[in-house]
Amino acid sequence: MSRIGRAPIAVPPKVQVSWTDENLVTVKGPKGELSCRVDPDLTLHLEDGKLTVTRPSDSKDQKAKHGLYRTLVNNMVDGVTKGYTKQLEIHGVGYRANKVGENLVIQVGYSHPVEVQPPSGISFTVDGVDPATKATRLSVNGIDKQLVGQVAASIRQVRKPEPYKGKGIRYAGEAIRRKAGKAGKVGGKKK
Repeated sequence: MSRIGRAPIAVPPKVQVSWTDENLVTVKGPKGELSCRVDPDLTLHLEDGKLTVTRPSDSKDQKAKHGLYRTLVNNMVDGVTKGYTKQLEIHGVGYRANKVGENLVIQVGYSHPVEVQPPSGISFTVDGVDPATKATRLSVNGIDKQLVGQVAASIRQVRKPEPYKGKGIRYAGEAIRRKAGKAGKVGGKKK
């Protein structure tokens, strides 16, 4: 069996997991509720606070689905208990972000500020300027791991980090490969 697929999912006592005959899995917890449709060939078993996902055969397709859907259900359980956060940094002189109501307003060198509206279940926090890196830090919070990652990626797309000066929006801890730029002519004018 798949190493990832056969690992049991620990379900905390505060979390309720239920599924229908069509394998629509619903997970309810302290932070909210998530649901996902699992492949109908897979079966779910809940015993003693441990949820297991099993597959009917060892075909390549079944093995891939086994690990995938086990991970998706585990992400839902983690999301409704702890939640997910993606942190971003804005580097550049005059580049900044502010929170106006629920929306995020980003100023990154365009002639106008860019306003990002959060989808339902997503919230933004702006931590201000980090003194070590002089970068504005912001974070995307939510219970759906895929949605948090997608919103963070779309914010990064507003102004991707450029390789010459490193200005732009990047993930916290992301290393930007720098380029040297023009070297210029060496030795001045030729006669």
